[in-house]
Amino acid sequence: MTQAQGILNQILDYANRANPYPLYEELRKTPVFHDGEGPYVISTYYDIQSLLHDPRLSSDSRNLAAVAGDPLAEGAEEGAAALPPSFLKLDPPEHDRLRRMTNRPFGPPHSPHRIEGMRGDLRDIVTGLIDNLGDPARIDLVDQFSYPFPVTMICRLLGVPREDEARFHVWADTLAASLDPDPDADQAERLKTTHDARMELGMYLAGLIEERRKDPGDDMLSQLAAGHGQDETMSTMELLSTAALLLIAGHETTVNLITNGMLTLLRNPDVLGQLRENPGLSVPLVEELLRFEPPVQLLPQRTPLVDIEVRGVTIPKGSSMWLILASGNRDPNRFKDPDRFDPYRKDIQHLGLGSGIHSCFGAPLARLEAQLALSELARRLENPRLIEDPPAYRQNAVLRGPRHLPITCDGIRP
Repeated sequence: MTQAQGILNQILDYANRANPYPLYEELRKTPVFHDGEGPYVISTYYDIQSLLHDPRLSSDSRNLAAVAGDPLAEGAEEGAAALPPSFLKLDPPEHDRLRRMTNRPFGPPHSPHRIEGMRGDLRDIVTGLIDNLGDPARIDLVDQFSYPFPVTMICRLLGVPREDEARFHVWADTLAASLDPDPDADQAERLKTTHDARMELGMYLAGLIEERRKDPGDDMLSQLAAGHGQDETMSTMELLSTAALLLIAGHETTVNLITNGMLTLLRNPDVLGQLRENPGLSVPLVEELLRFEPPVQLLPQRTPLVDIEVRGVTIPKGSSMWLILASGNRDPNRFKDPDRFDPYRKDIQHLGLGSGIHSCFGAPLARLEAQLALSELARRLENPRLIEDPPAYRQNAVLRGPRHLPITCDGIRP
């Protein structure tokens, strides 16, 4: 095993999940990291930023010629539903058409008030979850707060009836669990459970789409189902893929953002106190969190459509590429003192939400959710402390965050 392969295996090794950043520092010594048949790994800020805007790079796995030696490409489609790829995994022009249609009811310029109009709903959900945290002596912030918060909001966004939200939570939990490797589980049973959840969710959404076509409301699913002319209408299968993307991508990243954020604040109690006194600090604070502890650590599904050259290294057409966003965010050639958490940092043009045509579609909502969640937790929890540090992390090296975050506090303010 070469040094390169050894570092990649260490990044994927759960033993290093709590702190992968020294490994990323080692990677940056060789900006284009490659080991024979494995992936080409890009770890520096300016190279990643450039490649995210490079039209020669594809996000469509059908353009991937070889996956040998790539542990994140092999078996990546296991358990996938029989749906067309979401726009996240497509290239222009299909990507542009589907993203444009999805964006129309979601935000500017066509629906400029959609996100801001959710502020009241978001605040109500946050308040309700904090009110029901129970015994302040032991709280699992993931299970009791950061997990249910975004999925409840996505239900409201899509127009899922309140009485069906509990069912939606169960499907979301099952599909989220399927994203994490679990070598100790019965894989056949795990695949069946995931498949059944996908099928049940798909059938439910298909029924909801038909209802919205007959009797549209003001929700996002109604507007997506209505379309905007012959060239701006999604098929039912495309609608199902888009709704599933909003559920999974929108949920998982926000869970990690909020949980990583609270963990970082509890490790920096002076900043937590400043946020308690000044809720407006949540805006720059969330941007620094997206740099310092991004919910998506790396993008493994990229491949060049032609031979390309990066730092003098030729990367052949069809090769597997990993873009290590979290490493770019800690690149000292871009950020001064990058391993220090500083919510007052200027010029935080981070990679935490990607960049280019595949930049995070739900970024405005994720930002607002995290700002409200962290500022309210800071305000209402009296003297919160970590019970375990580091906490137990998820198995997933791509979507990195604590699976549980046990904390204690002296009480909960009204």
